[in-house]
Amino acid sequence: MNTNQTAAFAVVGHPNKGKSSIVSTLAHNDNVQISSRSGTTALADRYRVSTANAHYDLIDTPGFQRPRKVLHWLKTHCSNASERAATVFKFVNDSDCQQQFKDEVALLRPIVDGAAILYVVDGSRPYGEEYEAEMDILRWTGQPSMALINPIESSDCVTEWQNALTQYFKSVRVFNPMTADFEKQLELLQTFAHLNPAWSESLNRITRDLRQQRGQQKQHSIIILARMVDDLCRYQACQKLLSLEQAKRVEPVLARQYKAWMKQREETAIDELLTLYAHSQTRIAIEQFDLPPDLFDCDEWFAWGLDKKQLISAAALAGAVSGAAVDVAVAGHSLMLGALGGSLLGAGSAWFGADKLVDVKISGLPLGGHQACVGPIKNRNFPYVVIGRFLHVYQQISALTHADRSELTVSAEDFKDRVDNLEKAQQKSLHTACERLIKQKPVDDLESVLRPLFD
Repeated sequence: MNTNQTAAFAVVGHPNKGKSSIVSTLAHNDNVQISSRSGTTALADRYRVSTANAHYDLIDTPGFQRPRKVLHWLKTHCSNASERAATVFKFVNDSDCQQQFKDEVALLRPIVDGAAILYVVDGSRPYGEEYEAEMDILRWTGQPSMALINPIESSDCVTEWQNALTQYFKSVRVFNPMTADFEKQLELLQTFAHLNPAWSESLNRITRDLRQQRGQQKQHSIIILARMVDDLCRYQACQKLLSLEQAKRVEPVLARQYKAWMKQREETAIDELLTLYAHSQTRIAIEQFDLPPDLFDCDEWFAWGLDKKQLISAAALAGAVSGAAVDVAVAGHSLMLGALGGSLLGAGSAWFGADKLVDVKISGLPLGGHQACVGPIKNRNFPYVVIGRFLHVYQQISALTHADRSELTVSAEDFKDRVDNLEKAQQKSLHTACERLIKQKPVDDLESVLRPLFD
C-alpha cells in the first residue's frame, strides 16, 4: 500500500447518495457531473483543489454495487486481521476481480494508494444492514475515515444513521452539499486535517488561503459593481444626422439601442460575478435571467431601490435640497423632514426625474446637421436600483454551492433596510455618491462607499 504525500480523500458510498454533489461543493467545481441516475460516476475522477500555498485532492468514485460478494471474497483470502489491508490491496490488483467487481475496484484503488475515506449516506432514508458490508470493507483498508450524512430530502433518519455510523467511524458529520455555506465547508476541511496528522499543516494553509480568497472575491465584486453603476449612469447613445427630420425618425431606434446596451452591461457584470465565483454551469441561466421586471420598469424601481421618503432624506443628506433640509435630516427631526418630504412629493414626479425615463435630445451641430442623443437616465432612484439589483444577485451567487445547479431567481429584497442600517456617515457617503452619479460627476472613492453594503 502506498503512502500518499498529497492530502487526498476518496468520496465513497452507495449509488445516488450525493457523493458527486459533495465533491462539487468542496472542490468549488460545478463541472463535476451530477445526476439522480444511478451509475453516473463510472470511474474514479480526481479533482485537485489548489490555493496559493497548498492543494489537496477529492476523488469521486463509483458506488458500491456488490459489497457482500466483495466482502466474502476478502474473508476467503484473509486468515487474520493483520492481513486485511494487504488483502484489499490484493483484491484491487487481482485481474479476475477487476473484471467481476469493476466498481468496487475503482472506488478502492485510490484508498489503497493512500487516500482517506469520506463515506457518504443519505440521511433521509432509513439505515439498513445492507450498508454494513460496505463499511466493513472500508474498515479493512485501515485508512483514516469519516462518515458524512447527506440529508438529501429530509433529516428524518439522521439520528439512526448517527447511531450506526459511530460504530464504524470515529468522526461523523451531517453535511448537505446543496446548502452548506462557506463556513460549513471550511469546518469540514478543518475536520479533514484530523484524519491524517501528516496532512494537518497543508490543510490548515488551504483553510487560510480560502479565507483570503473569499475576501478577494468580495473586493472584486465591489469593483465590478462600481464600474457597472458608473457606466450605466453615464451612458449616452448618440447619432449624427443630416436633418432634423432624420433625427426625429431615428429616436425610437436610438432608444432601443440605448436600452439594449444598458441591459447587456448589467448582464456582463452578472457574468463577471459568476466567473469570479467559478459558477460556469450557472452561466446558462443568464439567458433566462431577465432581472424582473427589467431594468427599465419604473413601476418596480421603488421596490428595488429606495422609496420616496428615503430618496428625499438621501437628497437632504447629500445636500441636494436646501441647507435647512440637511440640518433637519442630520438632526433627525422627523416632523420637519416629513413636511419637507410632503412638499417635494406634492410636486409630482418631476423632482425625482421620472417624468420621462430616458430623454431624447436633438441639437444642431456647429458645422451643419443634427445629433440625437438618448440618455443618460436622470431619475434619482436609478443608481440605487442598479446597486440593489446587483447586491441581490451577489448574495445569491456568493452563497451558491457548486452542487446547486438550479437557475438563479430574482425578487426585490431588503436593500432599503440595508441602507437604513448603515451608519449615518456611511449613508451620507452613499447618498452623496449617488447624487454625483446621477449628475454624471466622478466619484473617486466609489468602491469604499459601496463596501459597507457588502458586509
